[in-house]
Amino acid sequence: MKKLHSLIYYLIYRFKSTNEHGVHSPFVFELLNQVIYNRTTYYAYEQIEAMRESLLKNNKILNINDLGAGSTKNNSLQKSIKTIAKQAAKPKKYGQLLFRLVNYFQAETILELGTSLGISTCYLASANSNAKVISIEGSSEIAETAKNNFKTLNINNIKHITGNFDEQLPLLLNEQKTLDFVFFDGNHQKEATLNYFKQCLPLANDKSVFVFDDIYWSKGMTEAWAEIKQHPRVSVTIDLFFIGIVFFRKEQAKQHFVIKF
Repeated sequence: MKKLHSLIYYLIYRFKSTNEHGVHSPFVFELLNQVIYNRTTYYAYEQIEAMRESLLKNNKILNINDLGAGSTKNNSLQKSIKTIAKQAAKPKKYGQLLFRLVNYFQAETILELGTSLGISTCYLASANSNAKVISIEGSSEIAETAKNNFKTLNINNIKHITGNFDEQLPLLLNEQKTLDFVFFDGNHQKEATLNYFKQCLPLANDKSVFVFDDIYWSKGMTEAWAEIKQHPRVSVTIDLFFIGIVFFRKEQAKQHFVIKF
């Protein structure tokens, strides 16, 4: 049913989506040209993708403690690293978009819910060496693999936390004054996603960027995305189908964009 749901909404997305020529917002038009459609090969891309290729060849078996909604493909309690890299890691296209977003907005306090093997984390952390990236992963053996990947790439601005989001998120939010960038990529369930969004919302500022993964993954995630879009503090959203981007710019009229990507 989840695959059918995604397929139906993908067809709707393809029909409704537009490019920069159909956008009448100066802010979004510039964002499309400078960030979303930017094809520049940045310095960090090569080493992160080389790490991905290595992970895709790694047959080591990990014991999985999946505290979220699991995978639509394989919910085994044991998976090889290469299977996780293939099924759970964000594709290059989206990892590099995360890099460009952080780089463009120069986000300094970054939160990621769902580290997995750390590929997206590396993109987030490499985009701004002055940033502090906090990433939470629920599965201990996956988390240990991610930490090793950070060491391999010599990325030192990541604070990595292993544990249940419901327990760890309130604790770390109490230690922050603001959140410049949040990537929600963990528990893909409606109530959990909305709960994490509402917990992070008080720390959002006028320039904050919230990115939600798999917004059409299931009926529940699609409903969560619809609620997030309508929240009074949300001013602009960009729907790229596989991810949704949220802005809180007070000077912007409320607008929702569906963009080809």
